[in-house]
Amino acid sequence: MGLIRKRNRHKPAGRHFELPELEWTRAGRLAGALLALAALATLLAMGLDQPVRSIVIDGQFQRVTAVEVEQAARSALRGGFVSANLDRLRDAVEALAWVDRVRVQRLWPDRIQVEVVEQQAAARWGEDGLLNTRGELFAEGVRHVPPELPRLDGPEGSEWQVAQRYLAIQGRLVEQGLRVAALRLDARGAWDLDLSNGVTVRLGRRQVAERMDRLVQVAAQVIAGRAAEIAYVDMRYSNGFSIGWRPDRKAARARAAALADRRAGDPQSDG
Repeated sequence: MGLIRKRNRHKPAGRHFELPELEWTRAGRLAGALLALAALATLLAMGLDQPVRSIVIDGQFQRVTAVEVEQAARSALRGGFVSANLDRLRDAVEALAWVDRVRVQRLWPDRIQVEVVEQQAAARWGEDGLLNTRGELFAEGVRHVPPELPRLDGPEGSEWQVAQRYLAIQGRLVEQGLRVAALRLDARGAWDLDLSNGVTVRLGRRQVAERMDRLVQVAAQVIAGRAAEIAYVDMRYSNGFSIGWRPDRKAARARAAALADRRAGDPQSDG
């Protein structure tokens, strides 16, 4: 029999991956240093975490008192000077009625300062609610509502929309010597407003911005001059307006005829 020679199959040399050699001595020293720093920081914090000696209250107060603010802050205070949760404390003070914004900070070595900004009521909402200058409903069930504030009304959730409409018209009417006493948005989307002189203005649902322009540019002059004789002004016309005169004025009908040319077309049936 012939000899069978086995071939020597040489496997290609594979790549060898070697883990980097760690300098254990240096790593140990680094870990020890970090632990020492952490322990030092803990001891330092414990040393600085003294009881809060006082809470300093700052702000201009008209509707809320400094005593109420301090009581709310102390009720939420947990821990010492370092460990006190300032966010928790701020939330407790902001929960007070008439409080808009709160800023809380630590005063070395053992005091906490609470700075309060009160809400600014811009209008009444319904019977007993209050809106701030951003059109936000910040208080309900208010017993003593400032009577000088205008009253705004509308469906639930429409506070901001009604407030923006009020701001849009009030500034322009002031230039004509008129002031908005009340503004209403009904469930159908129709607007009407009461002026401080007792005149009601009907704006309806459509083209409200255009009707407001016409009110300021034309109708306001008539209202300012004859407010005692006018019961309402209806702006729901395509290019004009109509006037409802008070029944106790005998000359109202004659004047109404003289102003008939200010109205054009029929009132739009939009409520």
